[in-house]
Amino acid sequence: MTLEQLSIFVAVAEREHLTRAAEAIGLTPSAVSSAIKTLERFYGVALFHRVGRRIELSETGRLFLSEAKATLARARAAELTLAELGGLQRGELNVYASQTIASYWLPPFLMQFHDQYPGITINLTIGNTKTVADAARGGAADIGFIEGDVDEPALAMREVAEDALVVVVAAKHPWADGRPLSARDLTTQSSWVLREAGSGTRSEFENALRQAGGDPGKLRIALTLPANEAVITAVETGICATAVSSFAVSSLIAQGRLVRAGFHIRPRKFMMLRHKERRQTQSSLALEKICLASSAL
Repeated sequence: MTLEQLSIFVAVAEREHLTRAAEAIGLTPSAVSSAIKTLERFYGVALFHRVGRRIELSETGRLFLSEAKATLARARAAELTLAELGGLQRGELNVYASQTIASYWLPPFLMQFHDQYPGITINLTIGNTKTVADAARGGAADIGFIEGDVDEPALAMREVAEDALVVVVAAKHPWADGRPLSARDLTTQSSWVLREAGSGTRSEFENALRQAGGDPGKLRIALTLPANEAVITAVETGICATAVSSFAVSSLIAQGRLVRAGFHIRPRKFMMLRHKERRQTQSSLALEKICLASSAL
């Protein structure tokens, strides 16, 4: 068994799709399929079920996936140790970040890092808060950035910035007049377009509603969408409300395309996280220093 075979297996297992896995790792679908079949034949196991044109992880495959990921993480740690002996002259940095941070706050810091360490390849993966926390816990992320907190004992977290979460509507919405809104108004007077469960934006908004005496379960949710841009576009062209980062809508508010509604939400924290027990790479420490210095926190 080779590390390449393990990498191919993990790529296919995470996507349960040969072509998408092949595109992600830069191989042809036939090469990916051949590698999986070689593993299965050599060890006499079925890692996947073939269901028509689809593939699904078998129980054996599910059990093997965690070990394969752990093995790749250990191999990568060994490689980084050697690379970092060269004083950050080469290597890679795996960064996971939630959507708002990855789209609006983090890019300038990544550019500073690249300018200082051009030999280090930055791999940025964007997901929701749960995705980032899972990656940091599992070793896929050298460093992660999320909105708000997560209850994860294995992770160390540190504040790096603050963000204002705002309720916005289109100019034709009744709330565009700026009237003060109560929690009851939010659950009875408008439909909503919100991010998916598990996103930091959704969690923070629901917490703010609870603190104001409202019940998130009573929100009239018209659409649940997986990206800030999709949420914003839906609200801009309709009569629903949403709660998003001020980073994401400040220019649209300035242009009059969206209006901030009269419901105040306390600023939320942007948090940097890492595993408490895994050794921090020199590249992740360098990015952490840049973020903290620039944020003055």
